[in-house]
Amino acid sequence: MTLLAPTLQSFFTTYLTGQKSASRHTIAAYRDTWRLLLTYLNAQENRQPVGIDFADLSAETITAFLAHLETDRHNSVPTRNARLAAIHALFHYAAFLHPEHADLVARVLAIAPKNTARPLINYLSDSEVDVLLRTPPSSRWVGRRDRLIMLTLITTGLRVSELTSLTWADLQLSRPAHTVCHGKGRKDRVTPLNPDTCRDLLAWGRENRNPDPSQPVFTAQGTRRPTADGR
Repeated sequence: MTLLAPTLQSFFTTYLTGQKSASRHTIAAYRDTWRLLLTYLNAQENRQPVGIDFADLSAETITAFLAHLETDRHNSVPTRNARLAAIHALFHYAAFLHPEHADLVARVLAIAPKNTARPLINYLSDSEVDVLLRTPPSSRWVGRRDRLIMLTLITTGLRVSELTSLTWADLQLSRPAHTVCHGKGRKDRVTPLNPDTCRDLLAWGRENRNPDPSQPVFTAQGTRRPTADGR
């Protein structure tokens, strides 16, 4: 077994969960980054995850992976920087465990995030929202789900991670209608629900046979909670 596999495991179980008590959103984001990186190495170099070691994670390899995120996956610069932060977190942790890789670790930690301009936030017009909500096919279960996801995001301003973690227990669909959002950094907040969204959520609950309060409001397949990238 390589050094990377047990280091990754202890990073997620011992360090992030046990010592840092990181939020599940942080853990999920870091997990997704490393899943993408290991998949990239498998595709580019035909390396199975169990055989990948620190020597395979040079600064050049990490830089190429970041370029892949932007050019092939069309990720934005902030997303690229978030993935780099997740990689840096593991290398900061590994620096104390594997001093024999100090030079490699230092080179990876020297990869800088990209600067990015902060654009003005644009908003959809009412007519644009109407067109968007008419796009999913209402004759299909997945179409009705996707329309309600878009309606909920538009009318509440939830983050994607907040929406995917939303359960029926988080919804109050009688007056005053609202949802409890479990957000970034363990910050909970209450967001009002307008009448249209509340009505459609009630109909969605009836269509799905009034699921258990602990079940997610939106599922990928059956009762499985969707991931942030729609899987």
